[in-house]
Amino acid sequence: MYPSEAKTALLEASVFRHACKLFDTQKRISDDDMRFLLEIARLSPTSFGMQGVRLIVITDPALKAALKPACWNQNQIDSSSHLIILTTRTADLEPYSDWVKARFGDRGLAKAQEEAYNDKYNAFHQERHTPVYEWGARQCYIILGNLMSASAMIGIDSCAIEGFEKNKVEKILALDTQREEVAVLCALGYRTGAQPQKQRLALEMIAEFRA
Repeated sequence: MYPSEAKTALLEASVFRHACKLFDTQKRISDDDMRFLLEIARLSPTSFGMQGVRLIVITDPALKAALKPACWNQNQIDSSSHLIILTTRTADLEPYSDWVKARFGDRGLAKAQEEAYNDKYNAFHQERHTPVYEWGARQCYIILGNLMSASAMIGIDSCAIEGFEKNKVEKILALDTQREEVAVLCALGYRTGAQPQKQRLALEMIAEFRA
């Protein structure tokens, strides 16, 4: 695809994408399309390359029904074709954990370089005073953005969901919250009606150029 074609396709996908509040329950995303979207998620960047995000893909109607009350009874939960729960590792993302050491080890660096990266990672967290969960959740949002953009590119609707009771969702999913916590949800499927007009601020109101 030429750059001009890629620009056009991405702009069209951005216009197509909206927060779909109700999906067509009769339409299901194909296994091939879901594998494509999950591969996009897998290839998405994460800070320091830690890859501490886990995606729980839910299609079970009973589980969706159980989750719905904990998600403000939003219709996206049980009308979606696929509901994705994005969680972040917590204990594994602590400096000098086995997970962190393994991710730096994946780079095939000399031992001294690995140790330097581990020390830099530790210093990064010490400087920011940000809980590991909060930092890990940010990585979930990087993946979420890519997931929704890729969905729009292939004509699949999406809705990011932050309106949920975190503790209840984690309990329903039987998560070990000492090791991972829910960050955000993403419902995927196909719209039932016309898309509402997109409302966005003018570019001049959000972008500043400094030459």
